[in-house]
Amino acid sequence: MSSLFTPLSLRSLEIPNRVWMSPMCMYSAAPEGPDTGAPTDFHLTHLASRAAGGAGLVMTEATGVRPDGRISPWDLGLWNDRQQEAFTRVTEAIKAHGAVPAIQLAHAGRKASVDKPWVSDRYVSEDENGWQAVAPSPVAYQGLPVPHELTEEEIQQLVRDFADSARRALAAGFQVAEVHGAHGYLINSFLSPAANHRTDAYGGSFENRIRFALEVVDAVRAVWPDDLPVFFRTSATDWLTENPEDEREGWTGEDTVRLAKELQARGVDLLDVSTGGMVRDAKIAAGPNYQVPFADQARNQAGIPTAAVGIITEPQQAEDIITSEQADAVFLGRELLRNPYWPQHAALALDTEPTWPDQYAYVVKRRKR
Repeated sequence: MSSLFTPLSLRSLEIPNRVWMSPMCMYSAAPEGPDTGAPTDFHLTHLASRAAGGAGLVMTEATGVRPDGRISPWDLGLWNDRQQEAFTRVTEAIKAHGAVPAIQLAHAGRKASVDKPWVSDRYVSEDENGWQAVAPSPVAYQGLPVPHELTEEEIQQLVRDFADSARRALAAGFQVAEVHGAHGYLINSFLSPAANHRTDAYGGSFENRIRFALEVVDAVRAVWPDDLPVFFRTSATDWLTENPEDEREGWTGEDTVRLAKELQARGVDLLDVSTGGMVRDAKIAAGPNYQVPFADQARNQAGIPTAAVGIITEPQQAEDIITSEQADAVFLGRELLRNPYWPQHAALALDTEPTWPDQYAYVVKRRKR
């Protein structure tokens, strides 16, 4: 049997295979009114169809832990009862197809309050349902306004916000909570010296820069059941230090290994390894498997299970990542947008029986003659 389609157990949760759906923002929630931030019928169809398509784990897009934590006014959030109730429909649909429902809890930090990407990259002002962005330091992401520098009191409130959203996620039926610590958003901007210029307990040394991330993880783990896993998504590098022509100091793969050890000690069960997003002009040599070495490095140097992401498009490519023990799972993004049934087709290509829903299976699955 294909390694890609063997179960993966984390704590008491068994995930049926290693092909997982990445969190991808759809910018399709109501931006105002009573349904602000709540998943819609579109989100229900979008996520449930990937579960029917054979993904072992289906993760929602970055979900704001508070209104001003969203990337855009059209993003999902989880800070009230109405949103929680709407998410319950989503988790039930994902489970009905045999997949594990997961949620990515997030705060966009200095990259918040922007337009839908297919419209523009511009900042959405406060009179357009936008808000002032916040960050560890008043350092703007290129093209966006200077953010408000968080006070220590505000930081502690954010820690509580993550915990509150995790409680709601559990009540809504999610089985995995992922803390979003990547792509230049709030937690990632605390980690990286490219964005964190603080001189208090949350800045300067490596230990201080990771403090907020660890406090958030501790708060989420404290309200999440001991028998269910917590993930952490990281940008393993800012792609600054690796470039000899770039004099800016950034977060590195070695930093990620150090962080991974701390996260695992605090109850994080899997590191979801991406890269980049801290600065617009970083030079990134993107290509198939270009981020996999960072998942490999964290897995085999820190001893933490990892998931690999980034231009993974072919069944054998994904299979080789698992069999070579570079990662324990793969997250697919754009490829699952192109083809929601990629896992079913990959199973066939790897000589494994697909798991079509019964309503499809009697027509499409292989039959003995």
